[in-house]
Amino acid sequence: MGYAQLVIGPAGSGKSTYCSSLYRHCETMQRSIHIVNLDPAAENFDYPVAMDIRELVNLDDVMEELGLGPNGGLMYCMEHLEDNLDDWLTEELDNFLDDDYLVFDCPGQIELFSHVPVLRNFVEHLKRKNFNVCGVYLLDSQFMTDVTKFISGCMASLSAMIQLELPHVNILSKMDLVTNKKDVEDFLNPEPQFLLSELNQRMAPQFAKLNKALIELVDGFSMVSFVPLDLRKERSIQYVLAQIDNCIQYGEDAEVKIKDFDPEDDD
Repeated sequence: MGYAQLVIGPAGSGKSTYCSSLYRHCETMQRSIHIVNLDPAAENFDYPVAMDIRELVNLDDVMEELGLGPNGGLMYCMEHLEDNLDDWLTEELDNFLDDDYLVFDCPGQIELFSHVPVLRNFVEHLKRKNFNVCGVYLLDSQFMTDVTKFISGCMASLSAMIQLELPHVNILSKMDLVTNKKDVEDFLNPEPQFLLSELNQRMAPQFAKLNKALIELVDGFSMVSFVPLDLRKERSIQYVLAQIDNCIQYGEDAEVKIKDFDPEDDD
């Protein structure tokens, strides 16, 4: 059985930086992981690329040959990947061992994990290849400065969770850049009533029923839970990785090695 993280989130949320830091952390821990680039527009990497979508299709070539813009070109590239799941992707996956751990660095176009079926079909293919997959949704912590932005972030994450139908870990990235951590900490594990009260204070009275429905939706799907990530701290990376490993049951099949001791001879 293989293991995989699908690293998703809005553009600029720190996905590639997360992958790079995760690779260095695992290298220090003498743990093997493989980073896969799924962004046909990517150019530079701070990690060794184990598999690269650009070997299948390149965004610049698509834009030039088909006359598409950046967003349309990227969607074309991802649909081309979807058409080649049984060919190119299967051939690439065959290069890895059964218990290898892959981290897929995805593009930041939100429609890919909100309503377009490309990544969902990609995930289904991984499952058929006997991979346990976890969705890792990154959201910039500087975005979480008030309750309205928090709810917006939760809705986007919830949309991805429902679309992909995966175990899900929400990460607040770039915590090292937050100047006032108290503003963010209020939203790490907030009480629903606190959220509703804050939302009602900021919105007009006619939105009261909508606010209540939104909070009930977020609370009902257990979405009011974000894991802060400070890449300056190894223990922060280790904690996030432990949460993800638990979701995909990584290490549970490992054999427990017990040293045998010969019984002492009685004199």
